[in-house]
Amino acid sequence: MNRNIILLVLVLGTLMAAVDGTIVLLALPEIAQDLHSDLFTSIWVLLAYLLVSAILSTQTGRIGDIYGRAKIFNLGFVIFTVASALCGLSNSIYLLIAFRLVQGVGGAMMSANSGAIVADHFPPNMMGRAYGYTSLGWNIGALVGIVLGGTLTTFFGWPYIFYINVPIGIVSVILGVKYIKDVNKVPKKLDIVGALTIGLSLVLISYSSITIASVGLSLNMIAILMIGLALLGVFLYNESKVSNPIIDLNAFKYRLLGYSLTASFLQSIGGLAITFLLIMYLQGVRGLSPLDSSLILLPGYVIASFLAPYMGRLSDRYGSRWLATLGLAIIMLSVIIYYVVLTPNASYLTILIVSGINGVGSGMFWPSNTSAIMSSAPKGYFGSISGLSRTLGGIGTILSYVISLTVAAAAIPKYVAFEIFLGTSKLDGGLSSVFVVGLHYAFLLSALILAGATVLSFMRGKETRTEKVRTENAK
Repeated sequence: MNRNIILLVLVLGTLMAAVDGTIVLLALPEIAQDLHSDLFTSIWVLLAYLLVSAILSTQTGRIGDIYGRAKIFNLGFVIFTVASALCGLSNSIYLLIAFRLVQGVGGAMMSANSGAIVADHFPPNMMGRAYGYTSLGWNIGALVGIVLGGTLTTFFGWPYIFYINVPIGIVSVILGVKYIKDVNKVPKKLDIVGALTIGLSLVLISYSSITIASVGLSLNMIAILMIGLALLGVFLYNESKVSNPIIDLNAFKYRLLGYSLTASFLQSIGGLAITFLLIMYLQGVRGLSPLDSSLILLPGYVIASFLAPYMGRLSDRYGSRWLATLGLAIIMLSVIIYYVVLTPNASYLTILIVSGINGVGSGMFWPSNTSAIMSSAPKGYFGSISGLSRTLGGIGTILSYVISLTVAAAAIPKYVAFEIFLGTSKLDGGLSSVFVVGLHYAFLLSALILAGATVLSFMRGKETRTEKVRTENAK
């Protein structure tokens, strides 16, 4: 019984964290108008949350290892809920962005430790089922966030996209404090230097990449990007020398863990880019509203949500290698089909069918791959590995946004591509055909990225779901 309640709280946490990664997308034009802001400033209401979540997930996962994962998860839920209420009460764009940053901190604490809590409370031969349900939360949240963003903004006003989190958060915190308890604490110190270095590195890399994609190339942004990459090198060097690293780089010596994490990262880049590119096509070429565009993509997420728990159970029984690899191959197939059939007048039915195919692949990949990662993680590093997985996913989301806007802006002016992304502009005449050609190149790039993920997934090797030492899976 307790496990079911724990799983319910974790699903609600992942659902809310995923929803708030996208829920503001459809509300941005209204937010900009109501708070008297330009769209380029307002986009940071979306990006601030994604950026902080990506940056802090690794650190908050490690803090969970040291001070208690349940404690950090529940505290994150409190921060997330309070920040949601404050976001709704904001009367200026800068105050809203600031509270979104705080909300991102809570989201990082929740998402980084949720996977570790599953590993704490479920044996390896039951993890796939549990991660199937948490994957259901991510799949539903990713698109429901967009649908809710449009619906709540239209009928109630943009503050309610944040207020809706408050009652759910209160119930979840009460259940979480009562039923989720700390186990397997690691009595080690936090690597402060490493935390500051990786945090600053990811801020600089993400900020420069987003700015280059949205505004354009400049010497300042190139310099910031180079500094960020250099700090990433400093971080990796530091982690190899300290006794209590945030990320135990030795863990990557284990084939199953390293290859599974890398496959997940590549899927985040290539897979999420598909969603962004399709939304830009439906809004910019076909002239659909943001809400109608998101509804066309709904079948894929529904299919993935229904499949995820079942595929998680299959991975418990047969292992993750074949399920995850086949899932990636199916996602790649859907991208290739988009590359072939997407024209300025492509059938909406075709897009719906291919979206469903993509959903089958996602439903197979995510629960099986996540269970492979956590079942092979060393016991003292559940939080670190779970946080690293979420950090890689967050960076993948940001890179997907960057790839989408960069490719789109290669065919049309950057400001037009940006307005299409937000659903406030539509292409006319010959520009539509030019834009679709650009999208084809982006789909081709996504297919190549997913091909790399598929190869790595297959090369991960076999695993054994038992109560033995988890790292034996990767030998």
